[in-house]
Amino acid sequence: MQIIEHLSDISNQYDAIFCDVWGCIHNGVEGFNEAAQALTEFRSQNGISLLLTNAPRPWQNVAIQLLQLGIPQSSWDAIITSGDATKFALFEGHAGQRVFHIGPERDAGFFESAEPWHIAQIERVNFEAAEGIVCTGLFDDACTDTQHYREMFEQAVALDMPFLCANPDLIVDRGHCRELCAGALAKLYRSIGGRVFMHGKPWPAIYQLAIRKISELTAKNIPKHRILCIGDGVETDIKGANAQSLPSLFVSEGLCRDQFKIGDRL
Repeated sequence: MQIIEHLSDISNQYDAIFCDVWGCIHNGVEGFNEAAQALTEFRSQNGISLLLTNAPRPWQNVAIQLLQLGIPQSSWDAIITSGDATKFALFEGHAGQRVFHIGPERDAGFFESAEPWHIAQIERVNFEAAEGIVCTGLFDDACTDTQHYREMFEQAVALDMPFLCANPDLIVDRGHCRELCAGALAKLYRSIGGRVFMHGKPWPAIYQLAIRKISELTAKNIPKHRILCIGDGVETDIKGANAQSLPSLFVSEGLCRDQFKIGDRL
């Protein structure tokens, strides 16, 4: 293991970066200016910077949030979200055409699409009328116990309802407050015996989208050993990079800051 203090120490070894967002360039409350500057400098040296996030929202919504937090657009070439990757599965009917949505109403945009691959008409319905479940988060961000969902999940599993999870993350830090994510509900659903489908990190679909985007931006194929994955999630960012045979840079000051006391964000 090599301890890296600054991205610039190793950036010349790579042509592209897949960088996590929450925990790496902001914490939901404030942007990390030094991290954004490191990515901007990488781009100034002809590197490609892709932000790869398990956010359940479309990339356009993530871009708006980044700008609101003071993260300049100069720090990225494109944004790939778990929400975008999951929408491919949703609109192909992987959760059925009548779905029950678990998540805050602010995620309603997840169900909108003007893309050519929108081949199924999706209808949001109540639980009793649903064929499957789509989860973008918890109903209440302040909830700290997934067991509130157990009774409903047991009914859903008995009906063999698929569970499409738009955000595999278990937890996230909003400022100094830790919140549960959709992945925590997916974990409970699976533990009961339910069928869970995920398309964000660490699963392959989101990396396939990112590699496709690099080809669109550069009109060439960048070898995997020249793509660096940066993230603070061991079970998402690092596990996903390893599964795709991509080199990775672990950010020790993110989700695991209590276990690791070394290194800077980038």
